[in-house]
Amino acid sequence: MLIREIQEKDNQVIQMIIQQSLKSFDLAIPGTAYFDPQLANLAGYYQQLPNGNYWVVEENGQILGGCGIGPFDEEKGICELQKIYLTPESQGKGVAKKLMNKALAYAEEHYDFCYLETMKRMEKANKLYQSFGFQQLAEPLKGSEHSAMECWYLKKLKENN
Repeated sequence: MLIREIQEKDNQVIQMIIQQSLKSFDLAIPGTAYFDPQLANLAGYYQQLPNGNYWVVEENGQILGGCGIGPFDEEKGICELQKIYLTPESQGKGVAKKLMNKALAYAEEHYDFCYLETMKRMEKANKLYQSFGFQQLAEPLKGSEHSAMECWYLKKLKENN
């Protein structure tokens, strides 16, 4: 299993994985990543982001999923864990944990806190975030773009803050 930075050739398959995953939760709706304008070109989008990156997991030439880190509120040292989605057949095998470790290690180099948004019905995702020390918030942070989300989390990345 290889975790690497996203490339142009990965755009279509990652878009499909994200959209199919959201459809499976009846979340092909406005206010979710399903309709993000950058979804068709994540490689180009993340390449131009300061202190942002997106990784894909590849096994035997197949993309299993991906995960990104993007700036959220740089003045406050907050990044966002973005678009962590896997194919159904790769779930439950520790792939998401490996992606999270990669993304959070990167985030620690550039930020003090990591924010994320999700839905209650994505129970496995919520458990994953909690297992990594994310604390649930009562409301979204100011500047949130995904209005359909109903669970918000924040993780302190550096102990000296």
